[in-house]
Amino acid sequence: MPLEPIALETLEKRGLGLARCEDVVVARDGRVWASDQQSACAEILADGSLRRVGAAGGAPNGINMDVQGRILIANFGVYVGEDGPLQRLDTGTGAIEVLASDVDGQRLTACNYPTVARDGTIYCTHSTFATPWHKALDGRTDGFVFRVTPGGVVEKLADGLKFANGCALDADEAYLYVCQTAGGNVVRFPVEADGRLGEMEPYGPVLGTFPTAQADPDNLPTPADMADWPYTDGCAFDVEGNLWVTLPAANKIVAITPAQEMVTLIHDPTGTLMNDPTNVSFGGADMRDVYFGSIATDYVLKGRSPVAGMKLAHQR
Repeated sequence: MPLEPIALETLEKRGLGLARCEDVVVARDGRVWASDQQSACAEILADGSLRRVGAAGGAPNGINMDVQGRILIANFGVYVGEDGPLQRLDTGTGAIEVLASDVDGQRLTACNYPTVARDGTIYCTHSTFATPWHKALDGRTDGFVFRVTPGGVVEKLADGLKFANGCALDADEAYLYVCQTAGGNVVRFPVEADGRLGEMEPYGPVLGTFPTAQADPDNLPTPADMADWPYTDGCAFDVEGNLWVTLPAANKIVAITPAQEMVTLIHDPTGTLMNDPTNVSFGGADMRDVYFGSIATDYVLKGRSPVAGMKLAHQR
């Protein structure tokens, strides 16, 4: 199927009432979950209502699911001045388990997004140690990737990233792809036979143009000013190998094709409906339901993709 743009007016709001709904994960059975600062995660029920589960503290951010149906939560605790560990939620009991609270003796404060390999290894990004967190958008390189092995060993795998954000494994699990928010791009790491990561390389172009002027608190930029800002956030693959990437400042969803070219899929120039999109997730019987999270709205957006999403480990 061709990778065609999605009309903005075809998107619908789901899960009204969510708090800081950074991300969505769709279970194998079709149940839809969103990160939610008022709990840990909230199930978005068929009638549109919410079933809130757990109490994660901090700021639940990127979420994913293991093959047992438990939700992995990267907690961006620095957002509210707290620690930011990698957690796991039992959706049946609401119990929260901490999988990683420190790496190499450093307390985790800004876990951002987890993804799961077929063998159960969890790869997770940590954005920065900057306080406040947005200082890291200056291009500093204190972001990193760590893993939690199926046996529970926590190990840093790669560092030197400019605000490590969303991440994704490709269909063959040959590479781990990571959004560098402050780099305005995506980089990738080859996955070695032992699950460790090789050397970082850029994947595709810088996805826009950085602002040239310093921020002026008395004259904030408008959506029109930010329409080409390349700050990346979340990403996900479709079955054709296109890597969908959210650009929150630009209110835009783009894709990097297998030829490493950028295609714009959705753009809301005013930010009226799609405001600050932070993650993209696929689900549904045909994997063509697509969801976009946002920390700036009290809802997620649901649409129909022209191409099926790639199934994640928990959806296979």
